[in-house]
Amino acid sequence: MAKQGSFLLRFRQFDAYAKTLDDFRVKTTTGATVTVISALIIMYLILSELFAYQTSMWEPELLVDKSRKDKMNIQFNITFPKMPCHMLSLDIMDDSGEHISDYTHDVYKVRLDSMGVKIDTQKEKKLGDNSHGAEVAFVAADECGSCYGARSPREDGCCNSCNDVRQAYAAMGWGMGDPDQFKQCLAENWREKIENQSNEGCNIHGQLSVNKVRGNFHIAPGQSFQQTNMHIHDLKQYIQGAPDGHAFDMSHQIHHLRFGPDPSKATDAKSTANPAATAAVTNSLAGTEKITDHARTVFQYFLKIVSTELLPLSGKSLYTYQYSVTQSERKLGAQTGGLPGVFFIMDISPMQIIYREERSSFTSFLTGVCAIVGGIFTVAGLFDRIVYRAERALKKKMDLGKTL
Repeated sequence: MAKQGSFLLRFRQFDAYAKTLDDFRVKTTTGATVTVISALIIMYLILSELFAYQTSMWEPELLVDKSRKDKMNIQFNITFPKMPCHMLSLDIMDDSGEHISDYTHDVYKVRLDSMGVKIDTQKEKKLGDNSHGAEVAFVAADECGSCYGARSPREDGCCNSCNDVRQAYAAMGWGMGDPDQFKQCLAENWREKIENQSNEGCNIHGQLSVNKVRGNFHIAPGQSFQQTNMHIHDLKQYIQGAPDGHAFDMSHQIHHLRFGPDPSKATDAKSTANPAATAAVTNSLAGTEKITDHARTVFQYFLKIVSTELLPLSGKSLYTYQYSVTQSERKLGAQTGGLPGVFFIMDISPMQIIYREERSSFTSFLTGVCAIVGGIFTVAGLFDRIVYRAERALKKKMDLGKTL
């Protein structure tokens, strides 16, 4: 027992927190104030640490992009307040040699009145030709409409509507000129429809699937076609303007332009959206508006596109694209070459960014709490000790002055 008692006495020498007797402790108003303030600061900092622990962060990582052979999906929504739908053409070109004039797949146009109110929505390939069933109305069932020397876009080799004639002429690289010279257009009152729509606007939206190489897609006025390896638009009607003197121009507003899926939306009905995924800049041009009163104006958007993969803590990974943009606006002279329109010139980066969602570990949270509590109490103790000694020294001097 004696040995055990001596061991405990020796072990007590390691106590770094020596206690004083309660009789020798002095409690002051200043000490109480410092204690209350310290406790409030500790509570605030611990709550901040808890919030930081529960909040995830997206950490970027840069790699070489190995998916260069994949197709890239483009989603867009653009409004042209001073251009009727039948005059707008969307074309795609890239450095691989692919060239698609008047792209129609998954592209829609919405006719708008002068106040921007929706008039009609149709699939792009039917726009400007509201002649659904015109073949039945104006061409006999056993009659094959002439294509007037052009190659028919239909399998049966016929051109039974004005739209068939337009497509056939565009494929041959020919301009139509006066539509009244064609039987189908005359029967469908094509000229009257064009004149009735001359004061309308157009919203064009949809999605494109393009090669993942450098190239461009553009929306320009007039029917587009290829002629001797040159991309040409028939601008005659656009330059002349509307029959009532109304001038056309390429003023526009971009509601959204996105490459790949939207990371802030759910990929299916069962999954939930992850708002934190919007850390990737995927819609830089949203809300962009350009206004001009000059018909021969070309708007160019130079896009630097970077493949981006989002790896959340829970759920499936998401592969999308983010981009930066440089804008250019240029007016073309009457004798200057060039095509008015809205051009999106795409440059694909060879690098890929991976965003990993990370959250602090519980050990880090516990370490932070201990550091807050220990640090605040240590600093508060030093401050209280300094104030207490200053008060005692001042009191002694005052007592000494009274004695003298």
